[in-house]
Amino acid sequence: MDTESTHSGYSNRSNRHGEQSRRERRKLSSKDSSRSERSVIINSPYGPTQASPNHNSEPLLEVPSSVAGDEAPSLQDDNWGETTTAVTGTSELSLSQEEVVGLGKRSEDGLGQGCRRYAPLALGLCVGLLVLATPLAFLVLPAVLWPARLQACGSACEGLFLSVSCKLLILLLAVWAIFLRQARASLPRVCVYRALLAMLTLLLTISYWLFYGVRILDSQDEDYQGIVQFAVSLVDSLLFVHYLAIVLLELRQLQPCYSLCVIRSTDGETRYYNLGQLSIQRAALSLLEFYYRDFPLHNPALLSASKHRAAKHLAGLKVYTVDGPVNPAGPAGGSGGSQVGGQPRAMISAAARRRDATHNELYYEEADHDRRVRKRRARLVVAVEEAFMHVRRMQQEEQKASPGDVMDVREAALAIFPSMARALQKYLRTTRRQHCHSMDSIQRHLAFCLTHNMSPKAFLEAYLSPGPTLQYGRERWMAGQWTLVSEAAVTSGLKEDTVFSLRCLDFSLAVTVKSIPYIEMTEEYVDPKSHKFTLSLQSETSV
Repeated sequence: MDTESTHSGYSNRSNRHGEQSRRERRKLSSKDSSRSERSVIINSPYGPTQASPNHNSEPLLEVPSSVAGDEAPSLQDDNWGETTTAVTGTSELSLSQEEVVGLGKRSEDGLGQGCRRYAPLALGLCVGLLVLATPLAFLVLPAVLWPARLQACGSACEGLFLSVSCKLLILLLAVWAIFLRQARASLPRVCVYRALLAMLTLLLTISYWLFYGVRILDSQDEDYQGIVQFAVSLVDSLLFVHYLAIVLLELRQLQPCYSLCVIRSTDGETRYYNLGQLSIQRAALSLLEFYYRDFPLHNPALLSASKHRAAKHLAGLKVYTVDGPVNPAGPAGGSGGSQVGGQPRAMISAAARRRDATHNELYYEEADHDRRVRKRRARLVVAVEEAFMHVRRMQQEEQKASPGDVMDVREAALAIFPSMARALQKYLRTTRRQHCHSMDSIQRHLAFCLTHNMSPKAFLEAYLSPGPTLQYGRERWMAGQWTLVSEAAVTSGLKEDTVFSLRCLDFSLAVTVKSIPYIEMTEEYVDPKSHKFTLSLQSETSV
């Protein structure tokens, strides 16, 4: 009977536990299904997008680490075969209403960005065609509308024709060199000087057309030489406007006036640049170009060590009730409470001592990391030198071999790569830069070094020291969009103590503007005769 009651009690507890686990499983499945509906990412069939460049070989839906690490162990029991609930994720073709609205917004945003990108170019082309066609129209219209009444001008008109044709050709080349260049970026606002020059050119052309229509077309002027000189004056005016465009758009910003400090928010990497008279958005564009050239690649893996250390430090801190529970008993209870409160005080003091010893842990951790980096580096250098020596021996053997047995450079790189792959992989993992270099990129770099007969040190330089951002593939660093955040208008010019930031998905660049101080230099004349002196030597010296 005792055994039966014990077994029945255990079975009841197991049934209750099974029901509780089923309910928890159902809650978890509902949470996961709702979460999966909100976080579905539909990748393009042509490859990864800029927002998700690393989803090529990853599943579409994954269980979050917090659920897999915290909740999953607590939900496992002995009756897992009966109580386990299959959690199904959303398929790639299923979409919620929010995602449909999001896709519509993305399509509208893409259409708006395309219009904003190509609208200024289309407007500029229209204005340019109007400007270039106006002088030709001034010359052709009188010859078409009233050719019989025009006065012949002879060689004078022919010289003016030659002048107009040469000036129009020069103007066409100048416009192509300044305005018809490929856009480097899409700015949030229109450039003020470009808009001003376009308006000035358009007003100049319209005013010439009004004068031409009132004084020449209405009266049907018979002086064709004067009409040709009128067209020449228009071309001269357009050339002066183009000269003004060169001064405002190109020459004005050459003289440096401000020193800009650029700080990356994650690791504090800092650079300083000197810029001229620019607007905030143009200065931001120049700084982004400098960033891709000068800043090392942003590596989030280097920040994980400090975060792990901070989490470990916070996990070691505990909070205790110093006074302990209030005991309404007499003095005996009070004395017991003081004894209980002494132990938490000792624990708090031990935690404080542990907090003070954190710098020792950091010191030894960095020393051990530096030792492992030097060790991996030495092994890598030796492996690469041996591989290059093997290639040299192969080249010497190929010179003696027949022409049909010569090995290609790509084949040679593939042949010696396995001998250095393990050492290189361990070094990149130790320095936390393994995600920056793929196997194909390493093999291409090795083939490039073998083609140009470079030394092992030249091959290793790309991996021993982190290079600029542009050195790596575009999928490693290319941000989909930069956001310019500024309190002042982005079309306003740079000023003293102006602060703005450039934000992308992973980090931001904080920019501070300081004006270059005015330097006053004076001249001091030094008389050449003041440097002359006389050296008198005595014949008798004391011994």
